Amino acid sequence: DVIAGFLYAILILIVFHPIVDLIDNFNLTYKYAPLIIITFEMTAVEKVEEQLAGLRIARRCVPAEEPAYLLDIDTSPAAQPGSSRLVAVSCSNKSIRVYDRETLQFLREYSGRPGLLSGVRFAHACDSVVFSACSEGTVKCWDVRSATQKPVQVFSGYPSNVFISFDVSCSDLIVCAGTEKVDKDTFLVFWDARGVTDCASTTKEPLGVYSESHNDDITKICFHPIEPNLVVSGSTDGLVNVFDINKDNEDDALISTCNSDSSVSSLGWSGKDYKQVYCMTHDEGFCWWDMAQLDTEEPITLLHVLDVRESVCTENHGLHYLVGGLYHEKAGKLFLIGGTSTGNIHLISCSTDGLSLVGSLCGGHSATVRSFCWSPTDESLLTGGEDAQLLLWKPGAVERSLTKKASLKISSSVQKRVRVHNTSLKSRKK
Repeated sequence: DVIAGFLYAILILIVFHPIVDLIDNFNLTYKYAPLIIITFEMTAVEKVEEQLAGLRIARRCVPAEEPAYLLDIDTSPAAQPGSSRLVAVSCSNKSIRVYDRETLQFLREYSGRPGLLSGVRFAHACDSVVFSACSEGTVKCWDVRSATQKPVQVFSGYPSNVFISFDVSCSDLIVCAGTEKVDKDTFLVFWDARGVTDCASTTKEPLGVYSESHNDDITKICFHPIEPNLVVSGSTDGLVNVFDINKDNEDDALISTCNSDSSVSSLGWSGKDYKQVYCMTHDEGFCWWDMAQLDTEEPITLLHVLDVRESVCTENHGLHYLVGGLYHEKAGKLFLIGGTSTGNIHLISCSTDGLSLVGSLCGGHSATVRSFCWSPTDESLLTGGEDAQLLLWKPGAVERSLTKKASLKISSSVQKRVRVHNTSLKSRKK
């Protein structure tokens, strides 16, 4: 009996010892070891996902007299203390419209005629300077404080250049624009942007071009958010190229070439210190790469989804297209934004295991959403679409006007151009 009792005591210790250790690790007070109640708090990512799913319409802009597709959106940085933030919108009627960021009150409009304006960007250190690329071979700079309709500065390209993409470095020192393919040529064109507000109505010539790294239309350009010498470009040739423009020539500047296997529609930077690059394609594919692995034996591809529409379950709402991506710094998480032809917006979470639906924003737009801009300052989202509506979404907001908006879908001269992907690409660096 003594031996049996001793063996029983050892058995009890073996069974319950891991439980006791678990309780000790969680600093729990216990009376009976088998009864354990553990409450886990929401992670930072879960909180952000819940917040995104809880976005509601806070404001709608008053419809313009001339309805147009809202193709691109950017907000001013509020560089001066106390200054009100602004919103600039690139429209399909060859104009840029400027609104108050909080009220969405229309302020002024700039015309890009005769050229077609492509994209819109505020300067990072000046909240009144706005850039836009133009199909007539220029990048124009506007000062929203000025009543004049003339750009304060024009960055001219070469005679055959038709610019369809551009960006401004985070230091505001360099402007870069991408061209359509003309004959056999396609270019990344660079300018010195210093002193842009001090040289009214002047024209600047290019610093130089990159001409060997893409062989078709350059559809997207995006400078690194914190390193002004890094820029990534995407093209209908399927290539996504990362450059260090501090290098002396194009060959040395090309850090990495990644192949998306399709025509690139959107791209950006993500991850800690923004060492990752992602892109979306015109056939709704998604690619995600880690540039930190370039000098290691690890693969740089984090995720490659051929068709996001087939991999993300959106129940009855469906997913018809992708608009772009947003990297949420606070959560350290990349999200994609997509939607439906009826105006529903889908928020999609990215991980190396795949994509998952976070939530849907419904009842705002009545047609395809073409553009968005995320504000980390107040965790809000601006969206624009083919229904000519500009909407401001905030967590838990209540729209003042609850009137159902009728469809404002309009015809436009702007048609999305998708070319057949050329798979016969010459080999590139890793």
